[in-house]
Amino acid sequence: MKYKNLLLLLISLISTTIFSQQKQDYVREYLVEGTDTLKLRVLYPQNFNKEESYPLVVFLHGAGERGNDNEKQLVHGSKLFKDSIQKYPAIVVFPQCKENEYWASVEIDRSTQPLSINFPKEAKPSKPMHLVMRYLDELVKNSYINKNQIYLGGLSMGGMGTYELLSRKPDLFAAAFAICGGGNPELAKSYAKNTAMWVFHGAEDNVVNPQLSVNMVSSLLKYGGKPNFNLYSKANHNSWDAAFAEPELLSWLFSNKKQ
Repeated sequence: MKYKNLLLLLISLISTTIFSQQKQDYVREYLVEGTDTLKLRVLYPQNFNKEESYPLVVFLHGAGERGNDNEKQLVHGSKLFKDSIQKYPAIVVFPQCKENEYWASVEIDRSTQPLSINFPKEAKPSKPMHLVMRYLDELVKNSYINKNQIYLGGLSMGGMGTYELLSRKPDLFAAAFAICGGGNPELAKSYAKNTAMWVFHGAEDNVVNPQLSVNMVSSLLKYGGKPNFNLYSKANHNSWDAAFAEPELLSWLFSNKKQ
């Protein structure tokens, strides 16, 4: 038992060290609007040169990574992009949503399992969503952002935010991926043909009903989109593990360009 505990401690220390190194690679940035502050971590390509042009990736984290530390948003997904930055030089942005707030405008009943989630069609953007859109408006003005290669992704709460941000900026993104999320199917009409999509969900998800992703895929097809869809038969809510392990995820993402 003693050796087992030592092994677990060693694994924990190694994981913590690796994550600490990853955090150092993502630069701390901030957007201040009045009394509101959006905290972000940004990964830049090696030998970043403002005279060149780079793809942009925005990743929206889940509810478990909300906070004010400007760190927790890197728990899921940051390693995927850090490990591939040489193969796919890009600017990768991880904004952080504050506690008790949401990327998407949602109505959630937590008394059910999976959660009962409604996406009002005419809702105004949440404060975090508004701040992300303001940040993007300013960022894409820079000449070093390749306007034909702007991408979006997110998991769980961030997957919901992905669908909503696509509906609020339907002409901005060349491709997007949404993991164990959901959205208002009718709003997919505005971006179904404009944005390549890859949707992921676990069939055993007991937090976010996989039917929400099925509904979004059906709507994308209805409005002329051609989404990829992975429904993992044995995955629960953490289907992001399987999604991030897909060998073609990044090659697919960066292969899409605005016409």
